[in-house]
Amino acid sequence: MHKILVKYLFAFVILLSGQNAIAKESSTNTGETPQSRKEIVKEFIEHHLRDSHDFTITSWTNEEGEEVHFGFPLPVILWDDGLRIFSSSQLHHGETVAEAGGNYYALEHGKIYRTDAEGTINFDEDHHPTNVKPLDFSITKNVVMMLVTGLLLIWLFSSLARSYARNGSIPKGAGRFFEPIVLYIRDDIAIANIGEKKYKRYMPFLLTVFFFIWFLNMFGLTPLGINVTGNIAVTTALAVIVFFITNFTGTKDYWKHIFDPLGDGMPWYGKMVIYIILVPIEVLGMFIKPFALLIRLYANMTAGHVVLMSLIGLIFIFKSWVGGPLSFGLSFAISLIEVLVALLQAYIFTMLAALYFGFAAEEHEHDHDDAELAHL
Repeated sequence: MHKILVKYLFAFVILLSGQNAIAKESSTNTGETPQSRKEIVKEFIEHHLRDSHDFTITSWTNEEGEEVHFGFPLPVILWDDGLRIFSSSQLHHGETVAEAGGNYYALEHGKIYRTDAEGTINFDEDHHPTNVKPLDFSITKNVVMMLVTGLLLIWLFSSLARSYARNGSIPKGAGRFFEPIVLYIRDDIAIANIGEKKYKRYMPFLLTVFFFIWFLNMFGLTPLGINVTGNIAVTTALAVIVFFITNFTGTKDYWKHIFDPLGDGMPWYGKMVIYIILVPIEVLGMFIKPFALLIRLYANMTAGHVVLMSLIGLIFIFKSWVGGPLSFGLSFAISLIEVLVALLQAYIFTMLAALYFGFAAEEHEHDHDDAELAHL
C-alpha cells in the first residue's frame, strides 16, 4: 500500500511542478497584493480550462518580465470567404496579428476574429466582440489529444488482439490488466442492460467510449494542462452519437412505447386527452437523456479541474507556513480522488449509454404469446 501512495505522491509532485507558471508569475511583482495574486490564479485556471490553438506544455515569466511558452504551434484552419491556413505561431499566443489571404486575424479569449492590420477588436455594450468571426476548423490542443488517444487505443487493442491470437486467447502483458475491464463491460454493463441477444452489436461502441473517456480523463490529470472532457463541445458530440445510435437502432416496440404508451387496451377517444400529455413527455425524454449525459460528464470533469487548480493556487495566495502545506495536502487528496473520478465518469457514461441502448433494443413477446394461446 505504501508503494502505491509513494507513486501517487510522485505523480502529484510532477503535477504541481507543471503549475509553476503561477509561482513564476507571482514572483515577478514584489509589491503584489493578495487580491492581485487571486486574479493571477483565476486567469491561470481559466487558461487551463480553455482550449487553445497551440500546444503549450508550460510557461513562465523571465527576468525581463516577458512570458515564455514551452510547446509547439498548431495549424489554424479558417473559412472566411475561402480557406485560410496558417500556423498559430503567427498569433504568438494572442499577442500579435496573423495575415492570411489578405485578411488579418487576432486572438481574443481563445477565439479568432477578423481584424485590421493593428489587430483592433471592437466590443458592444456587453463587452462582446463585434468583429467578424470566421468558421474555425483548426487543429486545437483538444483535437490533438483526441487524435493521440484514438491512435493509442488503436495501437493498444490491436497489439492485444495479436497477442491473444498468438497465445491461444490467453492474455499476456498489458492484456492481463485490460481483459477484466473488457469482460466487466461485456457482462455487467452490455449484457445486463441490453440482453444476450443484441448486446454484441453495441459492444464496439461501448468499449470505445469507455476507454476513450477514461484515457482523456487521465491525460487531464497530467502536467500537460489538457481538459478535453471538460469541453462541452466534446461531451455534446459523444452524447449526439449515443442519441443517433439509440434512435436508429430502436425497435418498433421502442417507438410504440413513445407514441403509443398506453397500448391497445383503451379506445382512441379515451386516450386522446392522456396522449396530449404523455407523448410530448416521451418525445422530450428522447432529447433529455443525451443532454443529461453531456452535462454530467462536462460538469463533473470541469468542477474537478477547478477545485484542484484552486487548491494549488491557494499555495501561492497564502504564502505562509500554515496555508501552503494545508493547500498542498488538500490538493494531494483531491488529486487521488480525481483519479477515481476519471474512471467513474467513464463508467457512468458507458452504463447510461448501454441503458439507453437496452430501451431501444427491447422487444416484447406479447405477439408470440398471443399466437401460442390462439393455437391452444
